[in-house]
Amino acid sequence: MKKLPIGIQSFEIIRSEPHYYVDKTLFIKKLMDTGKYYFLSRPRRFGKSLFLDTLRQAFLGKKEYFKGLFLENNWDWNTVHPVIRISFGSGVFRSMEELRTKIDSILTDIKNEFLIEYEKNAVNDRLMEAIVKISRKTGLNVVILVDEYDKPILDCIENKELAIKIREELKNLYSVFKDADAHLKFVFITGVSKFSKVSLFSGLNNLNDITIDSRYSALCGYTHDDVEEVFKDQMISVDKEKFRAWYNGYAWLGEKVYNPFDVLLFFDKKEFQPYWFETATPTFLIQLMGKQQYFVPSMEDIVLGRELIGSLDVDMIYVENLLFQTGYLTIKEKMPGEGMIRFRMGYPNLEVKYSLTNYFLNYLVQDYRKKENIRSNLYTCFEQEKPEAMEDIFQSFFASIPHDWYRKNQLAGYEGYYASIFYCYFAASGFDVKAEDATGHGRMDMSVFYKDTVYIFEFKVIENSTKGRAMEQLHGKQYHRKYAKEGTVIYLIAVEFSKEDRNIKNFEVRSLP
Repeated sequence: MKKLPIGIQSFEIIRSEPHYYVDKTLFIKKLMDTGKYYFLSRPRRFGKSLFLDTLRQAFLGKKEYFKGLFLENNWDWNTVHPVIRISFGSGVFRSMEELRTKIDSILTDIKNEFLIEYEKNAVNDRLMEAIVKISRKTGLNVVILVDEYDKPILDCIENKELAIKIREELKNLYSVFKDADAHLKFVFITGVSKFSKVSLFSGLNNLNDITIDSRYSALCGYTHDDVEEVFKDQMISVDKEKFRAWYNGYAWLGEKVYNPFDVLLFFDKKEFQPYWFETATPTFLIQLMGKQQYFVPSMEDIVLGRELIGSLDVDMIYVENLLFQTGYLTIKEKMPGEGMIRFRMGYPNLEVKYSLTNYFLNYLVQDYRKKENIRSNLYTCFEQEKPEAMEDIFQSFFASIPHDWYRKNQLAGYEGYYASIFYCYFAASGFDVKAEDATGHGRMDMSVFYKDTVYIFEFKVIENSTKGRAMEQLHGKQYHRKYAKEGTVIYLIAVEFSKEDRNIKNFEVRSLP
């Protein structure tokens, strides 16, 4: 069977005979009808490159690839436009020399494909020269498709000085698009992160950013209807609610989508595993969370302004915008109100929640056997309803963290660090956990639910103060009233820490009928 350009087709299911098609071509028509310059940011493995391939085949007039799809009868197949595709997806960029070599390779490929010759030397001059000569040679305006536009910067994001130099080199290249406007038909730029226009696209004022646009939320990824309709034979024996909870939930103000990589690997293996998460190692993000003393439990439910999540720059890197742009946080809703635009954010699904908290634990523990032993012992605590046994479990854990780790990460003095450890263990182990759980009397630090039992936690660092403040707050605020009903057992658990000892100083458990 001839392999269609991917993006028109959904991916081929591994070891499976049939091919499955998810039609995204309606979006191509909509883009063409409403504008000329577009930018889209999406996390890795969401099909950005596949969508660019689809765009390319459409502009090249390959009607045979679109049989039975929306675009077949809604496109001018008689006009074939020249397409320049620029991709920084392959390789790792660790120096300016590697970037310049890649750009030179791209310009050489353009020259060879369109049989033109360069008369100038600077990379921006050569790209401009290529666009003008190709347009004049063909008598048609040129389509520009840029894939992984930001990868050279992200590859060296930990080296700020180098990242800035690479950013400026790319800015020089992308600045061509503004001056080449008279020779351009359509421009589509995509990548993982969204750097500010000033950083990389200065002057390109008509660049339409469709990253957070409900009309294009499902441009990449599969909607639930896609899955139910296109993969219905694969879904027959699947627990649909669990499948949805594990993999659905990515949203950019519009319809929620699944990551295609997850869907197809699940259908192949029939196991609930973090397929998408395991394709990357977010070490820099985890280190940044530690450096900025990020309160991990806040990822359950956090309100952020558009400016904070909307753009990234080498000079202003925050945990929140990295979490959102890499796919570990997603938009739950746009908050009502005038003036400042705000969004309620949270984990997209269980895959991300379990995996990211587990990765954070790995960053701390490093001894995976010890971590797994602690998780097993926690299960025993909940099964036997012995919450007091958690004291020894977590004391052992905190004692195992090397002192050198604290020297590099000044975290031992703030409550959020300790609360984050408890939260990560519960979340990574699959327990139903709520952080910053709101009540009519304030917010409890954390609540964990297991069968008919609720465990309510309060955390405090109490250096040079009296023990017992955490339990006093639990009783005084009456947090437990939110869950007080017949048949429910409630435990109040006060955990107080010493930043000098870097461990639990006081652990109290009280049960309420």
